[in-house]
Amino acid sequence: MKSEWYFSTDALCVGYNGRALISEITLGLRRGEILTLIGPNGSGKSTILKTISRHLAKIAGTVVLDGRDLHALSGRELATRMAVVLTERVRPELMSCGELVASGRYPYTNSFGRLTERDREIVRGALRRVHAEELYDRDFSEISDGQRQRILLARAIAQEPEIIVLDEPTSFLDIKHKIELLEILRDMAKKQRITVVMSLHEIDLASKISDKIVCVKGDRIAAYGTPDEIFTDERIRALYDIEHGAYNAALGCVELSRPAGEAEVFVIGGAGYGIPFCRALQKAAVPFAAGILWENDVEFPVASALAAEVVSVPAFAPAGEEAVARAKAIIGRVGRVIDCGCPVGEFNRVNGELLRCAGAKRTTEAGV
Repeated sequence: MKSEWYFSTDALCVGYNGRALISEITLGLRRGEILTLIGPNGSGKSTILKTISRHLAKIAGTVVLDGRDLHALSGRELATRMAVVLTERVRPELMSCGELVASGRYPYTNSFGRLTERDREIVRGALRRVHAEELYDRDFSEISDGQRQRILLARAIAQEPEIIVLDEPTSFLDIKHKIELLEILRDMAKKQRITVVMSLHEIDLASKISDKIVCVKGDRIAAYGTPDEIFTDERIRALYDIEHGAYNAALGCVELSRPAGEAEVFVIGGAGYGIPFCRALQKAAVPFAAGILWENDVEFPVASALAAEVVSVPAFAPAGEEAVARAKAIIGRVGRVIDCGCPVGEFNRVNGELLRCAGAKRTTEAGV
């Protein structure tokens, strides 16, 4: 019976010199899906990628590509089906960028390695795809690290692979080119049904582009699932051993540690209006309280991570007398109240009451 997976591993064990580092790696991908490995530095992400791309011998288990044992494929056949972009620096001697990209066509050439006109058009198209046409005649050794990363991706595209394996492909790229590269990979996956397996350090980007996530930590896979299953505050905190600060699952970002001490300021925001004030106070090391916030408010996870106290109420519930009394008590003891400018309407009218209660303590400045 044909498996539903185009690419899969079963009880894969990886390591060096016969010594296992990570065992029991079992996962499956359909055509056109994107799998991203995340985890701390040195956790073994690169070791896994090198093993599934046959740059490193497996210790045990199987790797299956389209129903066939990956290790049973000839080198030439593997090169026509899988492209690989690893982190090791490529140092070709006296090669232009165009020549390096053209090397991706060698699995398709004859014994003399001659390129056809179709091969040359594929090379030019790959360079266009990564916005690097102007680098065609440049010496590869003389371009920047970010430009080299784009050229190596172009070489992989020129291979016309069914699956592409990339180790930290966004390294050395500025934010513009990070986004462009990931958009290229997304288009390759969704429009051409090319399967993508990669590692990323930018977990915010990993959550946005991936169909499946593998958390790599310790001698086993720590977790495997969809981004919604993986990207929770608790799981990311445990994966990276975050002791100070917090991962904000709602916004996909990391917050730094909250200032120590009793609240000195009360922030009245909501609907995101208070987020820049919360972060400004954190940056200035001023402990603060915030409220009244509803637990489904975009501001709530930020305030919860950064504030010494948060007065909150359940989503869609009215703010009762207890929450109002608690907020007024905090306002009574702090030195200042910040009005973040959130409009006051029927649903959050209690915050209007708090602003009136604040009186002379009220300010619209986040400075300290």
